[in-house]
Amino acid sequence: MITFEEYENALKQRHGERIHNILSHSSVAIAGLGGLGSNIAMYLARAGVGHLHLVDFDKVDITNLNRQQYDIADLGTLKTDALTKNIKRFNPFIEITSQCVKVNEDNAAEIFGGYKIVCEAFDKAENKAMLVNSILSECGDTKIVSGSGMAGFGSSNTIVTRKINDRFYLCGDTKSDMNDGLALAAPRVAICAAHEANMILRLLMGEKEV
Repeated sequence: MITFEEYENALKQRHGERIHNILSHSSVAIAGLGGLGSNIAMYLARAGVGHLHLVDFDKVDITNLNRQQYDIADLGTLKTDALTKNIKRFNPFIEITSQCVKVNEDNAAEIFGGYKIVCEAFDKAENKAMLVNSILSECGDTKIVSGSGMAGFGSSNTIVTRKINDRFYLCGDTKSDMNDGLALAAPRVAICAAHEANMILRLLMGEKEV
């Protein structure tokens, strides 16, 4: 078992002490722990973000395994519990809090209002819009990074990060949708997840442009 000091020193060697200190003292809330959210959480945890707040109401299903950060042993367990366990396997020192709750317009501000950055990672367009609108209208200076359009097997290069305004960043191609009969496959979903995670890291470090 490695020590906390060994783990910290390894991250400092990779990122530099200044960046590591920023990330290790940062908190991010992630709404939805599916193909986007589970991958985003993994990327942020590996980068050394100190605290993640994981929010989802669902359980791991066999149809999730082709693109989400779970395995067969996780089937039937809450995604909040399974993802916490899987992250702790490689970063036992991260602080993880979680809520097993379905987010709606009545509770979104209460759940996420205390965080400087919220990551939207829902499946359905109406839920995405609800969370974005709730954050922007009810959560002060909270920034939100959202994903839209990562279905199918189209070009990787159509997935981009856009700055909508100073508090809202959107990643994806904004067009491809599983409701159009397109598959959700690991590579393209992960590309969009990486865009979201990278934008979150940039925001944590004070960047504002994409």
